[in-house]
Amino acid sequence: MSYYDFLFVIEVLVGGLLSGVMYSLVAIGFVLIYKTSGVLNFAQGSMVLFAALTFVSLVERGIPFALSLLITFAVMVALGFTIERTVLRPLVNRSPMTLFMATLGLSYIIEGAAQLLWGTQVHGLDLGIDDTPFEVGGILISSFDLLAAGIAAAMVAGLSAFFSWTRIGLAFRAVADDQFAALAVGLRLPRIWGTVWTAAGFVALVAGLLWGARLGVQFSLSLIVLKALPVLVLGGFDSILGAIVGGLIIGASEKLAEVYLGPFVGGGIEGWFAYALALVVLLVRPSGLFGQKTVERV
Repeated sequence: MSYYDFLFVIEVLVGGLLSGVMYSLVAIGFVLIYKTSGVLNFAQGSMVLFAALTFVSLVERGIPFALSLLITFAVMVALGFTIERTVLRPLVNRSPMTLFMATLGLSYIIEGAAQLLWGTQVHGLDLGIDDTPFEVGGILISSFDLLAAGIAAAMVAGLSAFFSWTRIGLAFRAVADDQFAALAVGLRLPRIWGTVWTAAGFVALVAGLLWGARLGVQFSLSLIVLKALPVLVLGGFDSILGAIVGGLIIGASEKLAEVYLGPFVGGGIEGWFAYALALVVLLVRPSGLFGQKTVERV
């Protein structure tokens, strides 16, 4: 392999890792909900869309950037809290399929509400981030992807600090480990669930702004939830670390597969390689790389 071939491999790998960080952003929203309540929140993609559409619509109506961001944050916090209070709390202790169908229905309701409020047209979202590639040691790196990765890393660090060093964060970890034990020591599960759904709304806001700036704000934006599923399968549905590592692996592997395996299968491998990799992981380790193993009792 020549020096230039090596640089090309590194460039593809770096681009894939940076894309993987974007996948992790969406996956973390899933993990927060699933870890505390066992609910696979299929409405997370619609929440991402709603956040991006709300923000860009406010900006287009002349509201300053910072104020639009603050209003959108308040809206997403209210949305997460309302979902937990009016839909998920009444369905506590129902079957996983019931909860999944409830979030699936929520997904369509949120998309319909976004359409009623803001319309169906496609919007361009400019966050003021220059996407001109810059060169480092002969490797071209996207400025936008690098800054997005930095924002995602800061958000993950903030969430980790919150759940490690605050009282509500420690309560969250206790509920995630054992809900019945948490109840026995007097922890208020509804309050914790409300906080977690609020955090999921914040994650949806960050993901919505970054994905909206990259792809444009349109209703197909909600389909990025499908990109998060192989990340969750690979990393584990109940692990924030797994969501991060899984996103990096999925992002890097699909880019490398497209470049080096794509020519042998006619191209287009990037669209489905992540799911093939997730299927292999399911067969070998169903709980994912970092997920908690479940033991069935006979």
